[in-house]
Amino acid sequence: MDEIGRRGLMLVLSSPSGAGKTTIARRVLDEDAGIAPSISHTTREKRRGEVDGRDYHFVDKQTFTRMRDEKAFLEWALVFDNFYGTTRAPVEHALGDGRDVLFDVDWQGADSLREQARGDVVSVFILPPTAGALEERLRTRAQDSDDVVARRMAGASNEIQHWKDYDYVLVNFDVDRSVEAVHAILAAERLKRARLTGLDGFVQGLLKQL
Repeated sequence: MDEIGRRGLMLVLSSPSGAGKTTIARRVLDEDAGIAPSISHTTREKRRGEVDGRDYHFVDKQTFTRMRDEKAFLEWALVFDNFYGTTRAPVEHALGDGRDVLFDVDWQGADSLREQARGDVVSVFILPPTAGALEERLRTRAQDSDDVVARRMAGASNEIQHWKDYDYVLVNFDVDRSVEAVHAILAAERLKRARLTGLDGFVQGLLKQL
């Protein structure tokens, strides 16, 4: 009887900066061996504690522009004067092998991924519980200047306006509960009939036994 396999999925997490998206993403990656991070290229400077090749591939604008012109990116976006992009080849290879890939991107990146591979995308938008909580988190992070915090707060309104474009929406009242919710979304999406390869053959073989 034919075996049932699965095509991988692209789990897309978006939120305004400071809503907890990166914390949730790291927890999901630590707790689920079946999903790996998509490591974006970016032209922004490294923050304290970040490692090149683990958090991002840090490149200059000339390198990024060349890669963009060569169609190397599955998606790319300009965010706060810096470029971010996801290279195409590693993602397509992982999906074909039945492995899931997690994307930590803004709404522009999510839109681009939907355009490129809508059937593979599972998108989740993460909201902060209050605007005050969002600003407090940005200031507690202590890695951005007051000017940058102000710009990120202004940008949050634009980001949040795209929440209806997403498959799922989580309000991050509690990180543990939000992580559990993302695990539940993954479990359900992995069982979707459209992602199961070899299912038709399995069912036909089963019917022949009856």
